Amino acid sequence: MSLKGRSVVVAIGGNALSPAGELASIGNQFRHTRDSMEPIVDLALQGWNIAVVHGNGPQVGDELQRNEVARSKVEQLPLGVLVAATAGWIGYMIQQSLQNALEAAGSDRRVVTLITQSLVDPEDPSMREPTKFIGRGIRPGVAEELRQEGIWIEADSRGNLRRRVPSPVPVGIRESRMVTVLVARGDIVIAAGGGGIPVYLDPQLGLEGVDAVVDKDRAAALLGHEIGASVLLILTDVDGVYENWGKPEARLMSRLTASEARGLIDTGTLGSGSMGPKVEAAVHFVEGGGERAIIAALHEGPAGLAGTSGTTVTPDRIPSGGFE
Repeated sequence: MSLKGRSVVVAIGGNALSPAGELASIGNQFRHTRDSMEPIVDLALQGWNIAVVHGNGPQVGDELQRNEVARSKVEQLPLGVLVAATAGWIGYMIQQSLQNALEAAGSDRRVVTLITQSLVDPEDPSMREPTKFIGRGIRPGVAEELRQEGIWIEADSRGNLRRRVPSPVPVGIRESRMVTVLVARGDIVIAAGGGGIPVYLDPQLGLEGVDAVVDKDRAAALLGHEIGASVLLILTDVDGVYENWGKPEARLMSRLTASEARGLIDTGTLGSGSMGPKVEAAVHFVEGGGERAIIAALHEGPAGLAGTSGTTVTPDRIPSGGFE
């Protein structure tokens, strides 16, 4: 089964729901979740078929910290299980907030959360050398204690000491067929939460979990391929991809071909921080058959789709009829 009409996978970062420097209470996260729903509601009212993918970096980092604080009282949970847990409760927050917003706007479309598994290669290089920063900054004294326990702690691009964990590349979304069925009938599906729960295929046991996290933008691009979505919309805390970011001569690049975007990646222009993986996901999506990928500020989603905001990445050859 494939999707018909306009279809979009929307990716929202975990930081949008739990900003740095703020108490990560459920009340605060619900408030930010409600504030983040407007662009998705707008797309729903425009008739788009929608799947939503969310990040969970701050949340799963907090869960790891809870693990460590309570380790003398209860059994610690492995990282893969924490990804599943956060996908459940973040999905619940988005599902409830989005359903309420849709009903307030007069829409009868339904929202559902699907706990999703992302298939990875257990021999992925990241499994041997962790590449993904998660969680919040850690005090130097605590960081040293964690290092003594074999936990990877390094300074991120901003100089904050943070946990570094394996982040293998996803090669399949196990529940993509169910996502396709639900999205095709008009339901809005929250899937691949936190990038999906990383699993691998054991020859004897079948699916088994992995202590890792999957990049949510890469998972969103892959989900888009597997369900036949036409557009990938990555919503973030900046308004697009910039040339000379952080310098007085910084310039928003409103349109990039896949080759131009890949050139930015290959030359290291974007670094390995938050924007690099987003551009890489956009390139993978359009090189794999997607019509276009947009990177835009959180509340500029509809404007990004209209081509008036953000950065649009297109295949090197655009169909003669253009895009809707």
